[in-house]
Amino acid sequence: MKCAFAGLTDPGLVRPYNQDNHYIDPEGRFFILADGMGGHAGGEEASRIATQVIKDYLADNWEAPIESYDLLEKAIYQANEGILEDQAVNPQRADMGTTLVMIIFRNGETWRAHVGDSRLYRLRGETLEQVTLDHTWISQAIRAGEITPDDAKHHPWRHVLSQCLGRRDLYEGIDIQQIEETLSGDRFLLCSDGLTEEVSDELISKSLGTPEDLQEAASLLVQNAKDGGGSDNITVVLVAVE
Repeated sequence: MKCAFAGLTDPGLVRPYNQDNHYIDPEGRFFILADGMGGHAGGEEASRIATQVIKDYLADNWEAPIESYDLLEKAIYQANEGILEDQAVNPQRADMGTTLVMIIFRNGETWRAHVGDSRLYRLRGETLEQVTLDHTWISQAIRAGEITPDDAKHHPWRHVLSQCLGRRDLYEGIDIQQIEETLSGDRFLLCSDGLTEEVSDELISKSLGTPEDLQEAASLLVQNAKDGGGSDNITVVLVAVE
C-alpha cells in the first residue's frame, strides 16, 4: 500500500520542553507517536524509549512469519519492559510513563494499536472518524452514560489516564485492532492530546482535508492548537493512502 506522509512536533506556548516523540518509517510501513508524562526528563525518556524500542522491533521482525496482531503486541510489551527497566535503574523517573498510538500497513492490511489518550483519526471524504477510544476515566464515564461529552470538556479529571506504558498491569490495557477497510484517498491522523485539547473535530477535519500538501496540513493543525492556547506539547503525524 503506497502512502504519503508528514509529521510535526511543537512544544506549544506554555511548556519549555517537549515530552512527545514520533517516528515515521521512511518506507511508509509504520508510524508511531508517544506522549510522555512524569516530569520533564521522565516523560521525554519514556516516550523516547517507547518509540525507539517499537521502531527497532518492527524493523527487525517485519518480514518474520508472525501475524500483525502478535507483531504489534510483542513490540508494545518490549517497549513497556524497556520503560520499567529504566524506572528500576533511575528511581527519579519511577513515575514516568507514556501514551502510544500507531498504525502499520503490512501484507495488504492496516492495523492500529494504542494505549492512553493519544488518538488516531481517519478522514474519508468530508467525514472525520475518531478510530481510537481514549483510555481515560472520563472516556469510560461518557460511555457508561455517567457524564455528558459537554460536561467532560471541563471536568477536572479529564486528563486522568486509565492505562499507559510504564505500568506492570499494561497487559490488560493494549488496544490492537485491524482497520477493516482502507481506501485510496483516506487520510489518517495520529496526534497527542496537545492537539485535541485545543482544536475541535470540525476544525481538525477542515485542516486535515483542505491542503493538498501534507506538510502544510500538519503545520496548519499545529498552528490551530497554538491559536487555541498551546497549553501542551503538540505532535501530529499524517498519512495519506494513495
